[in-house]
Amino acid sequence: MHVLIIEDEKPAAEKLRKALLACDPAIQVLNILGSIQQAAAWLKEHPAPALIFMDIELSDGLSFRIFEKVTVNCPVVFTTAYDEYWQEAFEHNSIDYLLKPIKQVKLEAALKKYEKLKLYFSTNYQNLVNWQEKPAETNHKKRFLVKRGADYISIKTEDIAYFYAAHKLVCMVDNKGQKFILDQSLSDIEMQLDTTLFYRVNRKYLINMSAIKRIKTYPKSKLLLEVEPSLQEEIVISQENVTAFKQWMGQ
Repeated sequence: MHVLIIEDEKPAAEKLRKALLACDPAIQVLNILGSIQQAAAWLKEHPAPALIFMDIELSDGLSFRIFEKVTVNCPVVFTTAYDEYWQEAFEHNSIDYLLKPIKQVKLEAALKKYEKLKLYFSTNYQNLVNWQEKPAETNHKKRFLVKRGADYISIKTEDIAYFYAAHKLVCMVDNKGQKFILDQSLSDIEMQLDTTLFYRVNRKYLINMSAIKRIKTYPKSKLLLEVEPSLQEEIVISQENVTAFKQWMGQ
């Protein structure tokens, strides 16, 4: 596998190179580049590598600027000492986000993720081509018919803030804070929704991205969500679900 390293600190770049070879001796590091200018120039002149390991804070600015200068046609694993850039990272070809100092087990996991994605897309290549060539056919639910008093009203799906399960009931809350009881399970509702807009953050909550107002760090590598309309209880994303949630937010 051909890999490109974009890292302005030589000791860190060399340490990463050795760690990659320790994961897989067959990996070939094509080059180590230390700036936005160098990286953009190299990518313009050479075929895309299989994978790029890219530090975020380079000597001449944030590496996200590389994507403004050149088209990057391969997946990227971002490396950084800071966790504040993860959302923007997943807007730029990211398949993983590794915090420095990079642990060997995390590096191995990132490489395994790349191999799984490569296998998936190579296996499903024809499906991918067909998906690109034809308009997507969606059967996502556009409205929910709910009861309010003696009447029924229709609520647009985009006007729904979140669904939640409590005391064997499933409730829907719209963006005005109105609550309605539904006669479906949370899992059944999830299957009817556009997964680019709604996400099952835990067993209890299914949330519209537009309802998320703040994402905060939480003990033990978890995340805490603040939503609007607000809730009295905390919405916590488990450590196991954090990576998938970040990818969803950055899609």
